Amino acid sequence: MDYVKLGRSGLRVSPLCLGTMNFGPYTSDDDSYAIMDRALELGINFFDTANVYGWKLGEGITENIIGRWFAKGGGRREKTVLATKLNGAMSDWPNDAKLSALNIRRACDASLKRLQTDYIDIYQAHHVDRDTPYDEFWEAMDVLRQQGKIVYVGSSNFAGWHIAKAQEAATRRGSFGLTSEQSHYNLLTRTVELEVLPACQDYGLGVIPWSPLAGGLLGGILRKIDKGRSANERMVTELEKHRDKIEQYEKFCDDLGEDPAHVGLAWLLAQPAVTAPIIGPRTMEQLDGTMRTLEIKLDEQALARLDEIFPGHRPAPEDYAW
Repeated sequence: MDYVKLGRSGLRVSPLCLGTMNFGPYTSDDDSYAIMDRALELGINFFDTANVYGWKLGEGITENIIGRWFAKGGGRREKTVLATKLNGAMSDWPNDAKLSALNIRRACDASLKRLQTDYIDIYQAHHVDRDTPYDEFWEAMDVLRQQGKIVYVGSSNFAGWHIAKAQEAATRRGSFGLTSEQSHYNLLTRTVELEVLPACQDYGLGVIPWSPLAGGLLGGILRKIDKGRSANERMVTELEKHRDKIEQYEKFCDDLGEDPAHVGLAWLLAQPAVTAPIIGPRTMEQLDGTMRTLEIKLDEQALARLDEIFPGHRPAPEDYAW
């Protein structure tokens, strides 16, 4: 495994990040443990989760699964760069959501308890909170760092100007600021190229794309349907919306002799500021197969063809003005 730096930090992570959102709702505890063990065997040291994963209000199901896995010992916690997130509601009470200093303190302590660890490597704001000043946000995060409860701070789903405001507020305080940004980014969804990616490059944030295969649309969906595998109603609707592009894409992947899922991930790894796409395997087979991604190097001709199929954006304002 060739490890890479996360943004401007000195932290070294694998170029694939293990997403754990399926753990609990779709993947059993035992299978989740096995997938995490296998990820470490393969050299994947970067795991991402969130306090709301599991999708039962306030239960933190996925964090609890990871915590029980850490409790097995064997260096599991020490080998793992652990990222979790806060912002989503953990109860019906008004201060158990968003990014107030009070919720940051409470949410961090609750995550640490569920995860059965005394520190979080990257503590991420799951979404921007327009009601909380950045000075309050950074004061609360700085306290957590001073207490040794977190090491780095990240964002998720921030706009470019949110990143700029957050970084400038951190600079005024003498804080390190954001280390990473999780964004919705894939061949079909390229809006972040307008302002988010340029902001991350300028401020030195590593980009961690979520939904790198567009919910499965870029994972060879036509082949799967042809083999009789079913797709949910939402995916069928999205497929019909993008069918022409998907057909061209899968034909291009056939010409390359590569799986569409691996090509989609390899494309992301070739983009500026991207550190590690988040993969969300439900099975061991899916995890093992994903490793092929790291062997694929798309040349300029291949990248140009993908841009023809899925047109992207130039940085703003040149994308829409002179």
